[in-house]
Amino acid sequence: MNKSSFFIVGQHAVTEALKNPKRKVLRIFLTEESKKNIHRKNPNNNLLKEVKVYFKTKKELDKYSTKENLQHQGYVAEIEHLKKPSLKEFIKDKNNMTLICLDGVTDPRNIGSLIRTASAFSVDGIIIKERIFPHESKLLFKAASGAIEHINIFEVPNINSTLKNLKSKNFWVYGFEGSSNQNFTDIEWKGNNILLFGSEGSGLHKHTQKYADFSVKINISKKIESLNVSNSVAVVLHHLSFLKKKELIN
Repeated sequence: MNKSSFFIVGQHAVTEALKNPKRKVLRIFLTEESKKNIHRKNPNNNLLKEVKVYFKTKKELDKYSTKENLQHQGYVAEIEHLKKPSLKEFIKDKNNMTLICLDGVTDPRNIGSLIRTASAFSVDGIIIKERIFPHESKLLFKAASGAIEHINIFEVPNINSTLKNLKSKNFWVYGFEGSSNQNFTDIEWKGNNILLFGSEGSGLHKHTQKYADFSVKINISKKIESLNVSNSVAVVLHHLSFLKKKELIN
């Protein structure tokens, strides 16, 4: 295996990797049925044209996913990392951006689900600390269901210094905390915004909280202590999407 490559499993994860012209797919392992399925769902685009394809039985493919207790669905691929986008270059001459920033969120399944949600609502990008981002996790790719191919993920060395820099570039930072007194739906959400989320257990780090311009919360039943971070992001992004559509209509 190439040192810069890794394996992913699952129908959507593998298929979307094949569709992404920026993603290098080195090898793909398929069952006969999954090959037929790829051609059936993409009749006008031969996704396997320039890829080394190996046919395996379902049992032979199990070794790639049993450790993580995942369903490979007859799809396994060896891929290379995408070129990392530059946050500094990306924000140049852009307005009304929405970025998600994750502080201490490490669970691959949660991050994958969050990536899928962020992509579905056309978020401009996700900021995460590079040292803790599980960028080769089969769990992450499976949970993202191919969405990781469609969103900018900015891996940064330090969250706090990144927030400080973005604040100097006219970004507002909104820290989501259950203890806040302000409901996030009361915000107008104009300009460039960063949605800052902490881990489900410990929330935002105290030092990182200092870089938030506003502290906001999602109003939920008092019977429930908190939502997991991917669910929280879904709630917030759906509301922001509603506001944008309402603005266009008016």
